[in-house]
Amino acid sequence: MWDERICIQCNKCALVCPHAAIRAKVVPSSALAGAPAGFLSMAYKAPGAVGMAYTLQVAPEDCTGCTLCMEVCPAKDKANPRHKALEMRPQPPLREQQRANFSFFLDLPEMDRSSVRQEVKATQFLQPLFEFSGACSGCGETPYIKLLTQLFGDRLIIANATGCSSIYGGNLPTTPYCTNRDGRGPAWANSLFEDNAEFGFGLRLGTDAVVRRVQQLLRSEAPTLGDDLVTALLEADQSGEAGIAAQRQRVAALRARLAPTSSARELVALADWLVKKSVWIVGGDGWAYDIGFGGLDHVLSTTADVNILVLDTEVYSNTGGQQSKATPLGATAKFAAAGKAVGKKDLGLIAMSYRTAYVAEVAFGAKDAQTVKAMVDAESYRGPSLIIAYSHCIAHGYDLAHGLEQQKRAVDSAVWPLYRYDPRRIAAGLPPLILDSGGPKLPVKEYMRQEARFRITERLDPDRYKLLLGWAQRNTEQRYSVYEQLSKVIVPQVNEIPDAGPPPPATVEQE
Repeated sequence: MWDERICIQCNKCALVCPHAAIRAKVVPSSALAGAPAGFLSMAYKAPGAVGMAYTLQVAPEDCTGCTLCMEVCPAKDKANPRHKALEMRPQPPLREQQRANFSFFLDLPEMDRSSVRQEVKATQFLQPLFEFSGACSGCGETPYIKLLTQLFGDRLIIANATGCSSIYGGNLPTTPYCTNRDGRGPAWANSLFEDNAEFGFGLRLGTDAVVRRVQQLLRSEAPTLGDDLVTALLEADQSGEAGIAAQRQRVAALRARLAPTSSARELVALADWLVKKSVWIVGGDGWAYDIGFGGLDHVLSTTADVNILVLDTEVYSNTGGQQSKATPLGATAKFAAAGKAVGKKDLGLIAMSYRTAYVAEVAFGAKDAQTVKAMVDAESYRGPSLIIAYSHCIAHGYDLAHGLEQQKRAVDSAVWPLYRYDPRRIAAGLPPLILDSGGPKLPVKEYMRQEARFRITERLDPDRYKLLLGWAQRNTEQRYSVYEQLSKVIVPQVNEIPDAGPPPPATVEQE
């Protein structure tokens, strides 16, 4: 339940909700006429937002009670610091009222995508096209996918590796991927566990082939359509949402001008491909680090404009907690019952070695602004991109209500350093690697002691665990030291992604 009297409108609750059960909107105050009794809103606090209302609403039957929204909420009542702008209450007495409120909320106008800045607060005014999945309560994977759909909307084409994300993503006959008011949504498909990178690479190549075909057809119709429209469609700047919206209008104008002749029929059918598509390959660490690594490595070695999102739980979650090459040193898992004795594979560093792939390591619970910027920069980079996303999981062995806090511990201990490697900075004479988190501020043992996967190792053999703990601390310090050195190195340019574009503006505070 939301207390609008103390809310600061940060929208962090909407960002962290694993099931998109809590949403925010800004609408003209007049749009709230006829709202159900008990529907809450407040004046929108933004420069020039006169006559605008802010409202936050929960889908009462889809909230799983994970409490992540309440945990992340920074707004506290000065008179009672224990009281936040969000609090948990029993559902049954509130269900009917909140159901009516949510139904009214859904009918309110959505934010114009072309007017939204790509920052944490603003992104949560965009409609999520991934909602109410069957993922675990408090899941650490789904907020990343939900954010992906908010940032790139119905332009998304997703190749999904088999695993947790394919189970809650395609639990047919239902699916959490949904459509906007125009009836459009992400295109999603799952092939196999082992070939997802190749599958997504094929989707990219297929998309490019269709685009080339429609461009060819467009040029052939230039005498009928006029050079101005054809040139505008072919040379459109689609680097931002305003450009995307303008291109959609041009496509509509194209269809209106085309005569219903047989020669134009194919162009009418394919015209939507003139709007930029965003291709993403999504999967877990079992796929990315192990079974599908060969394909993923190949895609990273190409110049294809494809994005890869690795939902890293550090264990094969879908098989009940099986060891993967992402499993950290000292953790217990299936086939690592005594605690894993070797360190985690550094997938990010391997990808950076090509020097032509965008690479980022993110954790939304530790720094949400860096997560948003990494996704935006990755999508804007005209080459292969890899985002490795820290995803807390029930296989870690703790109450996921504390998932955000544990993400912060992972970053503060440098077990999970936040960084972005952008090859565009090489051409600008800048170090391509940007560290978005500082060095170790917390002993690794303070991070490890919070999770049962490490405590089990300690109970089985305290002496061995003490040895593993020492190794884990040294490995963490050495790894961060390598990144720290790399962040100071200006790399000579050898390879270049064609038309990679200039580096994006710096907005994250460490940069």
